[in-house]
Amino acid sequence: MLEIRELSKTYPNGVQALKRVNLSIPKGMFGLLGPNGAGKSSLMRTLATLQEADSGSATFGNIDVLKDKDQVRRILGYLPQDFGVYPKTSAEDLLNHFAVLKGLTERKQRAEVVQGLLQQVNLYEQRKRKLGTFSGGMRQRFGIAQALLGDPKLVIVDEPTAGLDPEERNRFLNLLAEIGEQVVVILSTHIVEDVTDLCPRMAIICAGQVLLTGEPLQAIQTLNNRVWRKVVSKDSLERYRRDHTVLSSRLVGGRPVINIYSEAQPDEGFEQIEPDLEDVYFHRLREFERAA
Repeated sequence: MLEIRELSKTYPNGVQALKRVNLSIPKGMFGLLGPNGAGKSSLMRTLATLQEADSGSATFGNIDVLKDKDQVRRILGYLPQDFGVYPKTSAEDLLNHFAVLKGLTERKQRAEVVQGLLQQVNLYEQRKRKLGTFSGGMRQRFGIAQALLGDPKLVIVDEPTAGLDPEERNRFLNLLAEIGEQVVVILSTHIVEDVTDLCPRMAIICAGQVLLTGEPLQAIQTLNNRVWRKVVSKDSLERYRRDHTVLSSRLVGGRPVINIYSEAQPDEGFEQIEPDLEDVYFHRLREFERAA
């Protein structure tokens, strides 16, 4: 269990990235949802020992995450949002290099670990290829292979499916789900579907603050009978935004389709729909915007 209490971080430019964050993260997949700039990456970097917190605490079992950085790094697997590779190096050679840095100094054991991880992420057949020739999905799978070196107990992945095509995204998420059966995996993303499909528990964060934490299904149930949908004219869109809680709008066939949160039918022609996690996400953001 990862316990985060009252964690705060303000950068030298005055941006308060984390504001007294409290989270309890058990073994399994945990989704961290939020818009760009919400503080997700700041939280991930703090937990990954890449930056200091100003105040608060974080413990993983009996490890003080903020103080015992060497201990954390021994049990940590981290895939940052921008994971760079050496384009002229093969996947096998670079993973072997990372394995040495992780402390796997015995050659035979290291070779077995490297080969096993390349097979696990479905890159063994491409192990001799230069990383510069890999697709985005292949690079991300290589990234998770390096994050799994040393049998980590805490795995942090930051926006791992951004830029992947649907097939690569599904393959990558299936891999994360397998990993999450045994260890704590924190999936930081702004893609709601990733959390809906994979995570038994989640949190929504915005402007450095936790707006909601719990189980996705239970969060969705709180909006039952309160989400309405209608195709509207472009001219009326601003009026609906002014008079109602518009959760989302998207163009379908050139016309806006809006979802509205309301206890009763907001207007003639609105159809009540089953809510999903995207509706929960936008409802919390709208409430936060109104309170700000």
